Amino acid sequence: MLLTDDATTAGKTRLMPFIAYVAVFHLAWVAWPFVVYPRLIAIGDTTLSYALLNLGLRLLIWVVPVLLYLRYVDGVEPFGYLGLRQHVRRGVAVAAAVTVVNLIGSIARFGPPHPVVASITWNSMLGTSFLVGVIEEIPYRGFMLQKLAERVDFWPANAITSLLFVAIHMPGWIALHALTAPKAVTIFVFGAVMAAAFRWSASLWAPIIAHSANDFLSSILFRV
Repeated sequence: MLLTDDATTAGKTRLMPFIAYVAVFHLAWVAWPFVVYPRLIAIGDTTLSYALLNLGLRLLIWVVPVLLYLRYVDGVEPFGYLGLRQHVRRGVAVAAAVTVVNLIGSIARFGPPHPVVASITWNSMLGTSFLVGVIEEIPYRGFMLQKLAERVDFWPANAITSLLFVAIHMPGWIALHALTAPKAVTIFVFGAVMAAAFRWSASLWAPIIAHSANDFLSSILFRV
């Protein structure tokens, strides 16, 4: 993994704060689809105001606590720990390879890309596509995966993180009456692949870029 010995030691002496963070984050997110999202959607989900407010709130809830935790609980430099400073070119290369495979698989399953103008909005471009990788990969692959990998091997840590990644999607699926077993399995596998991309590249830019590209393909180009 990407951790230094000092970071590993710091993490191993602070297990309970990490467990508390994971529990509070996942429990707090239950309120999003039932309380926050209905008020956001009233603004109009195609507007720039909605996109900026949605992004701002998600960055505040998903990313900022991770940066503060690493700085003030573990006492490490957040961007280095997360893997945002190391092996950037390798991360981009791995992300490109994963995206090419993803594109080929999408064409095989759904045919040629078939975007429509109505699917291109401020939020679908800024939030659902380009910045979703930053928002979701920092807490899951950058933070939780590495914290778990300090105590167990990579693959068990990957499995636990991927299950947590499924869990964070469940409140939204339940609110929209869209919870299905295939969706849960797909998200689990996707999380595991993003973790593997992180491991292969030693750079969080690999899952960040691959994740954003995946959501761009699914929401804009193939609309699935």
